Amino acid sequence: MKLSMKQVLVASVAGSLVLGGVLVLSSSGGDDPVRPALGPSGRAMAAVGAGRPAALPDLAALIREREAHLRAHPRDGHSWAVLGSAYVARGERTADFRYYPKAEKALRASLEAGPVRNPEALTGLATLANARHDFRAARTFGERAARQAPKRWTVYPALIDAYSGLGDVKAADKALDKLKALGPRSAVKVRAGWFYRDRGWREDANSALSSAMALADTPAERAAAAYRLGQTAWERGEPRVALRYYKAALAADADHHPSLAGEGRALAALGRTSQALRAYRSALARQPLPEYALELGELYESLKLRPAARAQYADLRKRVREVSTGGVNEQRVLGLYEADHGDADIAVQRLTAEYAVHPNPETADALGWALHRSGDDKAGLKYVTKAIKKGPRSALFTYHRGEIERELGKEGAARRHLREALLINPYFSPLAAPAARAALKDLGEPAPGGPEQVYAPPGEKPDPLPKPKPSKRRAAPDDSA
Repeated sequence: MKLSMKQVLVASVAGSLVLGGVLVLSSSGGDDPVRPALGPSGRAMAAVGAGRPAALPDLAALIREREAHLRAHPRDGHSWAVLGSAYVARGERTADFRYYPKAEKALRASLEAGPVRNPEALTGLATLANARHDFRAARTFGERAARQAPKRWTVYPALIDAYSGLGDVKAADKALDKLKALGPRSAVKVRAGWFYRDRGWREDANSALSSAMALADTPAERAAAAYRLGQTAWERGEPRVALRYYKAALAADADHHPSLAGEGRALAALGRTSQALRAYRSALARQPLPEYALELGELYESLKLRPAARAQYADLRKRVREVSTGGVNEQRVLGLYEADHGDADIAVQRLTAEYAVHPNPETADALGWALHRSGDDKAGLKYVTKAIKKGPRSALFTYHRGEIERELGKEGAARRHLREALLINPYFSPLAAPAARAALKDLGEPAPGGPEQVYAPPGEKPDPLPKPKPSKRRAAPDDSA
């Protein structure tokens, strides 16, 4: 027999009695409501219901409470949705992907238990699919949730992530507009800031994320905003600024593993390699993500510690297998590894299949680079140019373009893009940044007389410069090449 909401609330603990109202208020749009004091499970339930990060101890308390409640009330569809969403959040925060199958089971149990219109469970399934990098499924669940409850703002962050993962910028922009109209300012600023970053609008991104950090009212929210500010500073080539933000994030939430990995990147750029290695090892010990293993392996390789690098690359393969048991798709990271350190032809196969499903800028760049490494430079340039046109302002993307152009004999364009990569972020990779500098040295200065064509944005055909009239005076070289 299906329980009424009144019966569910009576059966809940006191903290959850308060939270039923909190969840309704925080999903209704506008600024954040004034909330009563809540216990650990209450704080986590409020955060999960509002699509915000929750502290790990609070999440653990909420999971224990909901599991106990559901043993006595297995037909409580609302509690199954809360539990499933908490499992997703726990899995994301700890990189323990064993929570994801449990989350899917709980969220589907919520759909089966009812009610017929269940945007909570559908939003949870969309968030889970995003966490697994299955952006098509995330779009499907998110759009169903939006049709059932178009005024429920919490679905739109999941839709923004799904559309971005599919490379659908227009749809992501529309979802952001919905979020701006319905959501509380803190959530809007975080999502808007990262969306602007993905579009390459760095000043707008930094402004929105700074506002999000100022508006954050929990340590977990402050950590998330500080980390993203650190990322934007890192991508601008400002490792000292980035390091301050990563430390601020860890001061707010010591379990924030992305900030530990961020510290590793920034410390390596500043030449503090021993500390960088410790930061990466700490990140991997807490959250064994394949991308961290790849970054640490490349740092070891840059330090000529090749046995340690090989061990990390082997660990990366192991971690990819482990996360796949939770349904997580890490084909892009594995493809990047294969392109640079393994079999480039296998990388092309993996990334071609991945791009067919998720044609976002990151996958386009990875595929383009793999094609170059396998010997198909013309096809590689096509995909990397597409990534630059549609994606963030990335030193790595620009470096890949410059290297491919160098291989194709486009020396002027290669000089320009290799220089641009180092201007964007001189420290973007412990292996690729030195390679960019070496490539520029190998290219040398442009020949006297200047380039034959002026610069044009990616995808546009440049206009030829008029040929100069013969003169006895030697023309100065054009530094724009």
